[in-house]
Amino acid sequence: MKNLEIAAIFYAMADILELQNVQWKPIAYRKAARSIETLSEPIEEVYKRGGINALMEIPGIGEAIAKKTEEYLLTGRVAEYERLKKKIPKGLREIMELQGLGPKKAIRLYKELKIDSIDALEKAAREGKIAKLEGFKEKSEKNILKSIEMIKKGKERIMLGVALPIAREIVQELKNVKGVKRIEIAGSVRRMVETIGDIDILAEIEGHSKEVMDRFVALQGVTNILAKGEKKSMVMIRKGKYDIQVDLRIIESNSFGAALQYFTGNKEHNIELRKLAIAKGMKLNEYGLFKGDKQIAGKEEREVYSKLGMEWIPPELRENKGEIQAAMINKLPELVELSQIKGDLHVHTDWSEGTASIEEMANAAKKIGYEYIGISDHSKSERIANGLDEKRIEQQIEAINEIRRKVKGIKILHGSEVSILPDGSLDYGDDILKRLDYVIAAVHSRFKSSKEEMTKRITKALENKYVKILAHPTGRLINERMPYEVDLDRIFEICRDRRIAMEINSFPLRLDLNDVYVRKARDYGTMLCINTDSHAIDHLGYMEYGIAVARRGWCERKNILNCMGHEDLMKWLE
Repeated sequence: MKNLEIAAIFYAMADILELQNVQWKPIAYRKAARSIETLSEPIEEVYKRGGINALMEIPGIGEAIAKKTEEYLLTGRVAEYERLKKKIPKGLREIMELQGLGPKKAIRLYKELKIDSIDALEKAAREGKIAKLEGFKEKSEKNILKSIEMIKKGKERIMLGVALPIAREIVQELKNVKGVKRIEIAGSVRRMVETIGDIDILAEIEGHSKEVMDRFVALQGVTNILAKGEKKSMVMIRKGKYDIQVDLRIIESNSFGAALQYFTGNKEHNIELRKLAIAKGMKLNEYGLFKGDKQIAGKEEREVYSKLGMEWIPPELRENKGEIQAAMINKLPELVELSQIKGDLHVHTDWSEGTASIEEMANAAKKIGYEYIGISDHSKSERIANGLDEKRIEQQIEAINEIRRKVKGIKILHGSEVSILPDGSLDYGDDILKRLDYVIAAVHSRFKSSKEEMTKRITKALENKYVKILAHPTGRLINERMPYEVDLDRIFEICRDRRIAMEINSFPLRLDLNDVYVRKARDYGTMLCINTDSHAIDHLGYMEYGIAVARRGWCERKNILNCMGHEDLMKWLE
C-alpha cells in the first residue's frame, strides 16, 4: 500500500513550492496528499481499475497530479520532486514545519544565520542568537525550543492514525500464511494510545514458524531486520515519512490469552495484576496464571481476569487509573461503542476546504448508517480555508434546503464552524447564527495568547446562546503544535451549565480533547460530542479514533451527544 509514500512526497513538494513563494500549487498538492493518505483502499488498486482516469476520480487530484502518482507507481520516484529537492538546503524543510516558523522565517534564518538544520537551529536558540534578529524575540526562541522538543518526540512516537492502519495491514497479510491460527495486535496500539512507540503482534501457529517469519521479514517497507528467530522477530518498517519498529511473537495456544493480556496492559496495570495474583496465592506472567505449578488460566484473556476475581477490562482502560478496583466490584463503565454513534456534526464540504459536495457527504453518511449528518463549513475569517461570508452562507442555506428534498433516509443539519475572534465575539452576527441548526465555535488564531486572555476569549464566545459545540478545545496538533493555554476547568463548568458540548475531534492529527481531559469533562458532567472534522468522504471513518479517546476517558453512551437519535438531538439543540 503506497498511499502514505505518495502523500509524503506531495506534502514535501507543497512545502518546497511554498518556500519558493509559488502560489496555489502548494494548496493543490496538500489537498491531493490529504485525499491519498486517507483513501480506504490501496492507491495501486485504484490505478489498476482505470489508470489515470481512475486516479482523477479521487477528490483533489487533477490530471497533472494523477500523472505524477502514476509515475511513482510505475517507477518508484517522481522526477519533479527530485528536481525540487535539489533547490533547497538539506534540513530546511524540517525547519519550515516547526510551529511558529514557516517558509519566510526559515529563509531568513538560513540567509542571516546560516541555519540549515534542526540541530543548528537549536544551537542558535540556546545561544540567544535568534532573539537578536529583527522580528524575533526572546519568547520566539523559547517557542522554537519547545517546537524542536515536540518534533524530536514525534520521531520517537507516531500517531495512532498512522500506526493502526500499518498494524492492520501486517496482520491481514500474515493471516494468509499457512498455519496461522490466531493473530492479534497488542501493546499500545490495542490500547488505542494517541501516539505509538512500536507495534506488537502476537500469533498462534500450527506447525513450524519458519514460513510466517520468512513472510514477516519480507514485508513491503521493511528497511532493517533487527532480529529473526523461531519465536520472535523484529523489523523496522518505513511507510511514507514514518519509521516504526514491529515485533512479532509466536505464542503457544495454552498461553495466548495470558500473553495477549501481558503485552496489552501498560507496565503499571500489569504490576498491579501480578500483586493481586500474589495476594491470592497465585503467580501471573505472560505464560499464564498459575497456582503452584498448575496453570489455571491462560488460553483466553477473559479467563485470566475472571480467575483473579474481576470482570474483563477493555484494553483502552488498562492504565492503572482505577480500572482494576472498579473491575473487582463490577463497576466498570459500559464504554461507548462505534455502533452507538448516530451521526457526525463536524463535516466540511467543497463549499469551504472539503473535497466532496454536500450531497456526496450526506450519501456517504447514509451508507454508514447514520441518522443525520451536520454540514459545518468554515466562517468568513478562515480565508485560507475558503470560509463562507454572509452572502455565501445564505446561498448554502438555500442549497441545503434543496438537497434535503432530494436526499432521503438521512437528516441533513446545517451548522457552521464559526471562528472565535480575538475579542471573543463570533465571526457571524446573530441574524445569521439563529438561522442555523447549531453553531460550532472554534479558535483558529493567536494560539500563543496567555491563559487569562484565551480563557476570557472562549468564555465570552460561550455566552452566545446559539453556540452548541466547542470544537477542538485545546487547539493542539499531535507532534506539531502545543495546545494553547486555557483554564479548562472553567470551560468545563461553563459548558456544563450552558448545555454546550465539548468536542472530541477524531481527526488523527488532533484527537482533541485528549483522553485525560475527556475523563475530567465526564466527571464534571459536561456533555461531549465525537466528530470527525471530515474534509473528505474517507475522513468519516476517523470516527473510530474519537471513540477510542472517549473509551480511554471512561465515557458511556449517555456522555456523548451524537449517540442521541435525531429527535432527541434536536430537542437538546433547542
